[in-house]
Amino acid sequence: VRGLTTEFVGGRPDARRTVRAVDGVSFRIARGEILALAGESGCGKSVTALSILRMVPPPGRISAGRILLEGRDLLALGEPELQRIRGSRIGFVFQEPMTALNPVFTVGDQIAEVLEVHGIAKGAAAAARAVELLDAVRIPEPSRRARDYPHQLSGGMRQRVLIAAAIACRPALVIADEPTTALDATVQAEILDLLVSMREEYGLALLLITHDLGIVARVADDAAIMYAGRIVETGP
Repeated sequence: VRGLTTEFVGGRPDARRTVRAVDGVSFRIARGEILALAGESGCGKSVTALSILRMVPPPGRISAGRILLEGRDLLALGEPELQRIRGSRIGFVFQEPMTALNPVFTVGDQIAEVLEVHGIAKGAAAAARAVELLDAVRIPEPSRRARDYPHQLSGGMRQRVLIAAAIACRPALVIADEPTTALDATVQAEILDLLVSMREEYGLALLLITHDLGIVARVADDAAIMYAGRIVETGP
């Protein structure tokens, strides 16, 4: 990420005001590394993540910068190409799984859909692979749990389902946006251990967004501290 700037325009028509939520941010993550992007609420961490995926909600817009994934500038791609990259080359773990998961489909169907959309597997093969992924993220009785709906799972299990969906296509990069915020301390530790093991098993780069410096100290290789839209400090 080089010189990324994301702006929001608001206010009355006669008094428009532009706010830079992300202001000239640059960082790099190599394959197999964990970079923690840390800072207080409202500093621009999540907008940075959404900018990488080019999913900034209006009236936000990316006004400057480059986002290079495996040598390709994501800001130069059309929407059809981006849709192929989202979920296949970039996985995303949302902060609140109950809003990220569809309440009317089983978790197995939702993971299988990721595989089908990106042409990895279809039908029975996708369903079987979904069970394998649930097993990989350490959900007990994965074949039974695949038939459950999100409300039937605990918060920690729902977060594991999101991780399974994020790694389904073996992406180059996974972005985890505050993945342990709503969980108790024991489950937090389990989810962090799972993310680290996924990094090691799949060799992916992990961008971990958090406000908890204890989490940074525990799992990150490098840390970037954000304040008011800018990265103000970096280090191992």
